[in-house]
Amino acid sequence: MYAIAKRSIDIVAASVGLVLCAPIFLLVIPMLRFTAEGEVWYRQRRIGYKNKPFYILKFATMLKDSPNMLTGSLTVRNDPRVTPIGKYLRISKLNELPQIINVLKGDMSLVGPRPQMEVDFLAYPKEVQARIYDVKPGITGIGSIVFRDEEQILSESELDPRTCYEQQIAPYKGALEMWYLEHMSLRTDLLVLLLTLWQVLFPKSEWVYRVFPDLPPRPDFLQKKAKEKAPRQETIQPVG
Repeated sequence: MYAIAKRSIDIVAASVGLVLCAPIFLLVIPMLRFTAEGEVWYRQRRIGYKNKPFYILKFATMLKDSPNMLTGSLTVRNDPRVTPIGKYLRISKLNELPQIINVLKGDMSLVGPRPQMEVDFLAYPKEVQARIYDVKPGITGIGSIVFRDEEQILSESELDPRTCYEQQIAPYKGALEMWYLEHMSLRTDLLVLLLTLWQVLFPKSEWVYRVFPDLPPRPDFLQKKAKEKAPRQETIQPVG
């Protein structure tokens, strides 16, 4: 029943979302068409449901040949491959909106493990690779919320970006996605969606660990970042 309800909600929400977001599409498309390299859409091969590849759709925010430049599939803070308009699309997450089309096609769900390029998928532990896409990948997910500042983590790490991703980020992100597989429900999905919206408004928020207190314990590198952000978070006033 959960799978049927989830797919029904995906179709309805994506259909409504596509209509509501039409003005944004009409604004962003010409902006991209007449700036940078003139590319509007970005299609990239990702690993999806049952580990089968599909093509994810986004607004183009980076140079066309970016996967073959610098850090490859990984994006760091102030990455020179990101176009001027692309920078703001990425910060606001508007570059992800075209994935609504992937949801309507059935490639993705609103909530689920994020689909990865093969090189990043292979960084997951073997047991995670075997199970992570037993459900459809999502536009957002628990891993996306916890690692919303992944670019900054990669940029500030003492390790090079690829080593940081493989040794620190991928193992914990995999553990988070395994947690999601064990706790899938409409309630969990709703809370993930609400937390995603909250994170867009308040990127430094740590509420995900309050809403889901049984998440896998944070590794040292994330605990350190949380302590660094704590004094600044204390100044945030409740909405309303």
